[in-house]
Amino acid sequence: MKLTFWGAAQQVTGSMHLLEIDNDYRILIDCGSDFESGERGRKSKDDDDEQEELPKITNTALFPFEASAVNLVLLTHAHIDHSGNIPNLYREGYEGQVLCTEATYSLTAVLLKDAASLNQKRLSNVQKGDSKRKGKKKKELPKGLYLEKQVRESLENFVPIAFNRRFKVADNVYVTFIPAGHLLGAAHVIVETHLNGEKKTFGFSGDLGRKNYPLLPDPAPMPQVDYLICESTYGNRLHEKGQTHEEALGDVIKRTCVDVPGRLIIPSFSVGRTQALLFVLNKLYDRYNLPPIKVFSDSPMALESSKIYQRNVRMLSVEAREFNEDNESLFDFENLIYLESSDASRAISNFYEPCIIISSSGMIQGGRVEHHVAQNIGNPYCTILLIGYCAEGTLGWRLLNGQSTLRVRGKDEQVLAGIEKIDVFSGHGDQDDLVTFVQQQKPNLLKKVFLVHGELSSMEVFKDILIEKGYADVEIPAKGQSFEI
Repeated sequence: MKLTFWGAAQQVTGSMHLLEIDNDYRILIDCGSDFESGERGRKSKDDDDEQEELPKITNTALFPFEASAVNLVLLTHAHIDHSGNIPNLYREGYEGQVLCTEATYSLTAVLLKDAASLNQKRLSNVQKGDSKRKGKKKKELPKGLYLEKQVRESLENFVPIAFNRRFKVADNVYVTFIPAGHLLGAAHVIVETHLNGEKKTFGFSGDLGRKNYPLLPDPAPMPQVDYLICESTYGNRLHEKGQTHEEALGDVIKRTCVDVPGRLIIPSFSVGRTQALLFVLNKLYDRYNLPPIKVFSDSPMALESSKIYQRNVRMLSVEAREFNEDNESLFDFENLIYLESSDASRAISNFYEPCIIISSSGMIQGGRVEHHVAQNIGNPYCTILLIGYCAEGTLGWRLLNGQSTLRVRGKDEQVLAGIEKIDVFSGHGDQDDLVTFVQQQKPNLLKKVFLVHGELSSMEVFKDILIEKGYADVEIPAKGQSFEI
């Protein structure tokens, strides 16, 4: 039996782990887009509608293994760094199924269709460029540009399964999905094998959620396994303590939209983060007498995702279910306005009353929020509130690092808007949460821990902590590294 780490190895994105069973049965756990290697695709001037992050594109081989040799894909959750390469896997010859929860299937469909739409725009730009290259060699198209047809064909092979039910996938091979928090439908995955009279269990954390996160149930404990593959995004960081989600967000709104009649722009990922924001805003209006400030949710993808959350309310936290029963909706409140068209998005630049604009992407890297930031970065009555991690080099990262002048959409702009940050809406468990998750495993029974899905510096700190806690065998695998189990 062999476990190979083909993605999210000493980096955050591109989750993809291949488990090869002794009887020639191969399981791929996640098949995500890699945002951290290769060449990033350029944004079109028309890319305002949605895409939260563009994966890198390349003309090299998409997979370092034969896609047709994979028998099964297990998807932990919908985020594109875990699901975004599934259509390409089918294009390369995969013929099996994708097992995931029902909510993960629904959210993945939204994200993959959005990625395909953006790919179509990128493809059109390449073709326009080719039409102007008279007499020159036609430019080779990137292999990673799947379109809506490939997404539809992939989604036809998704098979939703329920949480906490042991599911037989092959002779002597079983799979169980356990609630992980983090995102609607997100799961820890347990793979159990019974070969040659020996039982082996593998636990894949996926992305670990936080306790008491808006809408979502707390992560469920993982039963004892032999091998644990654990994410480490926040392995060297702790979340800010003290304020509730309502207190943190309410304080910012009061200072930026009430005490001073200004504009609050919140860059936010459309799937998961925006739903948490809207739910907390709904509670603020319902229970805390928030003044009637207009809230613009500027993302058709966020609207589609909110509908999926509403349809799956039974899978949400007890608080969310009770709130929905009392209010007949998780998200709708009197001053909430969804902006679906690009024209409507641009038009709110002419709205001069105090307001809140929630728009993707969360790192201010593409998406409609770039327009709002460009229009308001020189406005001292505007505040830009960052609510999550911003990768180095993104516009969000540069704002957080206090740059006084920024180039936005080809123009140098002086930063006069206020820049603030809160981390209560981060969907990842922090260092304490990760340690607690691993400590559900008895050190004398856990044979090995593999750390994935994190920056190397984060992994190294987390590894040292686990060793101190008595977990002697902790590995930080490199990309492509295999382990005989």
